[in-house]
Amino acid sequence: MESMAMIEKSFWKDKRVFLTGHTGFKGTWLLQCLLKLGANVTGYSLLPNTSPSLFSEINPFIKNKYKSFIGDICNRESLKKALIDSKPNIIFHLAAQPLVRESYLKPIETWMVNVMGTLFTLEEIRNTLHNCTIVIVTTDKVYKNKEWGYGYRENDELGGYDPYSSSKASVELLVHSWRKSFCSNEFNCGIATARAGNVIGGGDWATDRLIPDIVRGLSKKEKIIIRSPHSTRPWQHVLEPIFGYLLLAENLFNNPKSFSDAFNFGPNQESNATVQDIAKEIFKIWQGDFTVEENSSKLHEANLLKLQIDKSYQYLSWKPLWDFKKTIYKTISWYQSYYEGISPFGLCESDIDEFYDLFLEKLK
Repeated sequence: MESMAMIEKSFWKDKRVFLTGHTGFKGTWLLQCLLKLGANVTGYSLLPNTSPSLFSEINPFIKNKYKSFIGDICNRESLKKALIDSKPNIIFHLAAQPLVRESYLKPIETWMVNVMGTLFTLEEIRNTLHNCTIVIVTTDKVYKNKEWGYGYRENDELGGYDPYSSSKASVELLVHSWRKSFCSNEFNCGIATARAGNVIGGGDWATDRLIPDIVRGLSKKEKIIIRSPHSTRPWQHVLEPIFGYLLLAENLFNNPKSFSDAFNFGPNQESNATVQDIAKEIFKIWQGDFTVEENSSKLHEANLLKLQIDKSYQYLSWKPLWDFKKTIYKTISWYQSYYEGISPFGLCESDIDEFYDLFLEKLK
């Protein structure tokens, strides 16, 4: 593989991009990045299911700059209409049920949305388009977690204990099969999967996620309850994998045969931190207090999870730019500014500009 390390504005200008899940936390950040790069974006998603939501806060500033379809990823007729309307060159598939604990409560919905929603998307692409580039976003939780101390590589065994993790591992198998079965000279489609670690950043208000739960408590001046304090995750700012997705899409577009594969996007090893470490670092920025409560839930969640990112570094020239302390600082200061009345759109613009400038500087 010969990598193109840049994220070129000239490449993205007027590219027709179809983005599923554009109303979600990560999808909204990616949407704003794509618009800044000059892409012609069509979004397809359900309405946000949190209040507040980053999408609802930012959409008034960008609603005239892109096209939005509100629809279910499992509604094939609606999805087909949106794809035909947008005629995309590049597709980012983020639409999903993204929560582990929610997957225990709604396993059928989780498997349906994550697996069949992906299959419906791929089939409607095959039925309506000829040449396109597809980046399918899965998760670091696709691996069979053996609780070992070193990072998982892209060729390690897939697994998934809970319905969310297993549904995303199933997506990886689905994409591999679909690529082998249908990508050919007649249907010249480059398709890759992106496996990212735990992403944090301003504007996430989902339930049962560490940062949003802490921020909600801090904003109300409540004592924070921390569960599973010693669980370790690969924490990274949301812009890290997003820039990885953009790099992957560029390379995949220009060389579909070489880059049609799976890629990990995670932090450096020193950013693999425990839940308790995260809480302590947050309280250095936003004063608060916490108490540890042993997790009484019988629902299984992994205690230790790390990613190896050598492949993305070697073939995409991608690497994490913000370390653990910077990531926590950027995330918590975003929320502090939001609760002080600063525009979320402006906060995201500022973070994207700072990150992109650093990205360009590291390439020199």
